[in-house]
Amino acid sequence: MRKKYTFIDLFAGCGGLSEGFYRQGFHALAHVEINHFACESLRERMKYYGYKDIDKAVIETDITREDIVDEIRKRCNTDNVDLIIGGPPCQSFSSAGRARDEHGMKNDPRNYLFESYVKILNAIRPKFFVFENVTGLLTARLKGKRHIFTVLGELGKEYKVYNGNPSDMVFNTVNYGVPQIRKRVIILGVRKDIDLEPADLYKGIVKTNWDSDMSESERKGLQPPVTVRDAIGDLPPVPNGGGSNMMEFKPKAMNSFVQKIRSKDDETLLYHVTRKNNDKDKERYKVMAQNHWTFLEMLEKRPDLRHEKARVFPNSYTVQWWDQPSKTIIAHLYKDGNLFIHPDWKQDRSITVREAARLMSFPDDFVICGSRTEQFKQIGNAVPPLFAEAIAKCMKKELNKVDKL
Repeated sequence: MRKKYTFIDLFAGCGGLSEGFYRQGFHALAHVEINHFACESLRERMKYYGYKDIDKAVIETDITREDIVDEIRKRCNTDNVDLIIGGPPCQSFSSAGRARDEHGMKNDPRNYLFESYVKILNAIRPKFFVFENVTGLLTARLKGKRHIFTVLGELGKEYKVYNGNPSDMVFNTVNYGVPQIRKRVIILGVRKDIDLEPADLYKGIVKTNWDSDMSESERKGLQPPVTVRDAIGDLPPVPNGGGSNMMEFKPKAMNSFVQKIRSKDDETLLYHVTRKNNDKDKERYKVMAQNHWTFLEMLEKRPDLRHEKARVFPNSYTVQWWDQPSKTIIAHLYKDGNLFIHPDWKQDRSITVREAARLMSFPDDFVICGSRTEQFKQIGNAVPPLFAEAIAKCMKKELNKVDKL
């Protein structure tokens, strides 16, 4: 019987990264997360996979506490952990976050949350680690130094990390079957006593789908990107302000993407309920989707729909078009859905929680706890499970090699 490899998930969120590792047969020892509703989602998923002692395994706490390593050791056996995975909150590195803050987020304490990751990593000493973050990590500067080099320097004290061009660590999730353009930095590390190089790990994360930036030769052998239509086109239409948190749903047919995230025996659909918008927003959504307009085109052709706010951005309202992957799903979705207008103009609405979850490649039976606001936050902050699974496949293959050394 093949060994079940183990992992600990730090800054676990609702469990998008963990889901990819579950799907590849990994065993979770612990999840560390501070948000209560995300912890409830983690517990629900552990129940789904048949775990016992779930309350022990989900550590709902502040990861910066002094005794965090002792707390993890109290909750699980850390003698021979295979992997630590996770990514500190990214708001202080994101371009949106820096744009909103007058100091460019330089004084934000979240800049240093990676230190808690490093502290736990060096104490528990797994064979490998996976560190995920936004691409803003590559350009953020603190005290005159690019923050990526500070992070790599700290991670590299006890682990071998990639020492090439940092841009080589950027991955677009659309290349891994996710119906969404979402670029993220993935830092992979190998404990220094193991005879493997980080560069070899990156080669094992295999692309399955091409993207629009690729040349014809680069696309050879790859599938087209998964589109918004592929992801949500089978879902029942719901009007603005309509839908239900649980409804009967049995699709007549399931395409290859839906087959990956939905059981053929499932006859329910969760969280397919929409926001209720004012009449002016509904008209904006409708005419933009119907005419394939950008926000600026709408303002030019329908001046009566100009926004009441004095300051709006060119992409303040954006339709997610049927035959393209969606734009990056962000946690801001909990505030309003203007950046995520449904492509069917007859529905004149923004996307539902279920549609956002599908665009992130979450399984349809994944329980996301809390209010709609909390659900959108959890989805927007997550790692898409199908991308996480591509990483997990690679790590499992490398762990098999280590076992044979």
